Amino acid sequence: MQDRPQDKNIRLVYFSKGIPMTTPIPVRTPLPASLAGSTVLLLGGSSGIGLAAGTLLRQVGARVVLVGRDPERLKAAAGRVRAAAPGGEDDVLTVAGDAGDENTLEQAFERAGEIHHIYATAGGISGAGLLKDLSPEGIRDTLAQTAWRPFAIARAAATRLPAGGSLTYSSGILIVRPRPGMTAPLAGAGTVEVLTKALAVEFAPARVRVNTVRYGRIDTPLLRSIPGLDSDESVAAAGASTPLGRVGTAEEAAAAALFCMANNYVNGQIITVDGGESLV
Repeated sequence: MQDRPQDKNIRLVYFSKGIPMTTPIPVRTPLPASLAGSTVLLLGGSSGIGLAAGTLLRQVGARVVLVGRDPERLKAAAGRVRAAAPGGEDDVLTVAGDAGDENTLEQAFERAGEIHHIYATAGGISGAGLLKDLSPEGIRDTLAQTAWRPFAIARAAATRLPAGGSLTYSSGILIVRPRPGMTAPLAGAGTVEVLTKALAVEFAPARVRVNTVRYGRIDTPLLRSIPGLDSDESVAAAGASTPLGRVGTAEEAAAAALFCMANNYVNGQIITVDGGESLV
């Protein structure tokens, strides 16, 4: 079968990177142990699911780069990750800054030298309110803050991740189970799920994979910042109505991201980790 003209153009783009389309993605064990020796950039790695991912990655022998806004919280997170497994100071690096800022991303890549996988955890949702009550400026600001971040991360990944590398985003089940007053923030947050499929196709010739983990309620500082969910008792009560009778742990959530990194045949997928909450 002959190539279509657009196929040839795609091939030429990736030949310029030295990665011909005819070279298959590497075959390796899909177990998390395959991540040993790799370097993983964790955007939003100073707390919650990102911090849990850093701990799990160190336990399997990966090198970790944590990015977060708060320098003090980032320092504390690095200490916890280092404590998860013995290693040198260079095994856990930190970069303070906004993960949606291209200068911060550039600094992270320069600091690490080479990065094999990126995991971008979702931040808090802002800009809530009924659409009729929101100003045009407020909607634009919300979309600019939430929609641009995954694009900035993808731009950094596009020219830097090696063959066999991966980019994993995170999203939440509110995207498929929206509530009144969440139109603007969810429109921006949902960008990652659209990007996942589009980028999976665009990055495939370079043998870089893109996936998203869609989370339900996970017991993290972000969840506990919600009014009425600031205690063990209230979190337990909230989880009692779910199919499995509790909310998920940060480690259970983070393990799905490691799966996406390790399995070289998972691409363009939205994997839901919510204990079945979106089914009821």
